[in-house]
Amino acid sequence: MRALVISGGGSKGAFGGGVAQYLLQEKMYKYDILIGSSTGSLLIPHLALGNVNKIYDAYTKVDMSKIFDINPFVVKHKEDTEIVSINHFNVLLQFIKGKRTFGESHKLLTYIKETFTEEEFNQLKNSFCDIVVTVTNLSKNEVEYKSIKDFDYAEFCEWIWISCNYIPFMSLVTKNNSEYGDGGFSSLVPIREAINRGATEVDVVILETEMQMTPKSVGKNPFSLMIDLFQTLLNQVEKHDITIGKLAAKNKNVKLNLYHTPTNLTNNALIFNKEKMKVWWQQGYDYAKNKSEIMSDNLQ
Repeated sequence: MRALVISGGGSKGAFGGGVAQYLLQEKMYKYDILIGSSTGSLLIPHLALGNVNKIYDAYTKVDMSKIFDINPFVVKHKEDTEIVSINHFNVLLQFIKGKRTFGESHKLLTYIKETFTEEEFNQLKNSFCDIVVTVTNLSKNEVEYKSIKDFDYAEFCEWIWISCNYIPFMSLVTKNNSEYGDGGFSSLVPIREAINRGATEVDVVILETEMQMTPKSVGKNPFSLMIDLFQTLLNQVEKHDITIGKLAAKNKNVKLNLYHTPTNLTNNALIFNKEKMKVWWQQGYDYAKNKSEIMSDNLQ
């Protein structure tokens, strides 16, 4: 059984889409299991259907207005640099309303339903593929994996949405008497789950560089500092997931093919820049192609 795992990474999911496009269209891989965390959860239903062009359009046309009802960010452009700061009015509005998050992202749920139809859901549910999204149960402090086989259309779309909700900047969701958020908080790269579900070979798209290339700049204000701190913590989750995944693969003789981003794409993956995401998608495709050629040469 072959599995595709795509990690969390916000707007960097465009790079993952490019990698997956090459694996599906050029290598002609057929996947029995597709598991996503956070932004990976947005990609995998479309990839399972082979709708690469559709998800490319969805990713490269999305902007902040299609994600946030209440956007906690202000993005300013200084030369070629994006400077992110807090939207004081929106954040203050959230505090006045008694909300626990800086922003709200219900528009993303609407966008998910617009791009992933009930007909497509039924097609996937009746197929041989297992489509699994990762969420974090904050009330129980544990990871949960939600398979398309276990839910109806509305519920599964909601789990995809929950998997992407990077709190405290996006919506905190109460469901089944528990509070849920981004899958990446508990399992950013769910390799072990793919192996537990029977995968014998796993293609893993990791939306982060294998090693830190340059010293990281730390936020110049409390808001950006918080974003940088969260990213540091998620990097540690990622390293843990990869280590555990490699150990599980070794114990069960599973082949892992890892695809990291070769460069640091962005310092804030919550900013969705359509033009940059088009470039990242192509970079993902080219990277997978080059890596595949190198792997083939090494086998000869």
